[in-house]
Amino acid sequence: MKIYTKTGDKGQTSLLGGTRVSKGHERIEAYGTVDELNSWIGLLRDQHVNLSRAPELKAIQDLLFTIGATLATEPSKSNIIRPDVTEADIEQLEHAMDMMDSQIEPLRNFILPGGHQSVSFAHLARTVCRRAERQVIRLNDHDPVDGLVIQYLNRLSDYLFVLGRLMTKDLGVQEVVWAPRSVIN
Repeated sequence: MKIYTKTGDKGQTSLLGGTRVSKGHERIEAYGTVDELNSWIGLLRDQHVNLSRAPELKAIQDLLFTIGATLATEPSKSNIIRPDVTEADIEQLEHAMDMMDSQIEPLRNFILPGGHQSVSFAHLARTVCRRAERQVIRLNDHDPVDGLVIQYLNRLSDYLFVLGRLMTKDLGVQEVVWAPRSVIN
C-alpha cells in the first residue's frame, strides 16, 4: 500500500464516512492538533525521566488517537464503530494527578516553562493540549462534539502541568518561578 494517494493535492481530505472537506476545515484543525499533541506526548514518553511513566503516557497516546478518530468522523455517521472516551479515562488522569501531587511541594507561585529540556517538553505538550481544546470547543460551537472529549483535553492539560512539576523534582532542578516586575507609581 502506498502512503501517498494524491487525493489531497487540491487541499481536500476525507472524513471517516467519506465526505470531502477542506484541509483548513475546523474539524481537520481540531484532529490535526490532537495528532500534534500525540507527538509531543511521545517525546515526553521517550524522556529518560519518564521511563516509569511510559506505560501511562502510552495509554494517553492511545486515547488521543481515539479522540482523533472521533473528531475525524462525520457527525451524521453514527454507524461507524470506534472506541469512545469514557468518564473512567478522565478519572484515571485525576488519579494520576493526585498521585503526582502527593510527591511535590504545594504550588505557591506561577511557574514558567523551563529549567530543563525535558520539563520544557512537558510545557510544550501542555500548551498544544490547550490549543487542541480551544479548537475542539470552536468546532463544538456549531458541530456537536462529545463533551467527554472536551473534558479529557481540559484534564490532560492539567495533568501535563503537574507532570512537568514532578519531572522538575525527579530531575533535581529548580522550578522557574515567575517574578513580576514591580510597578513604579
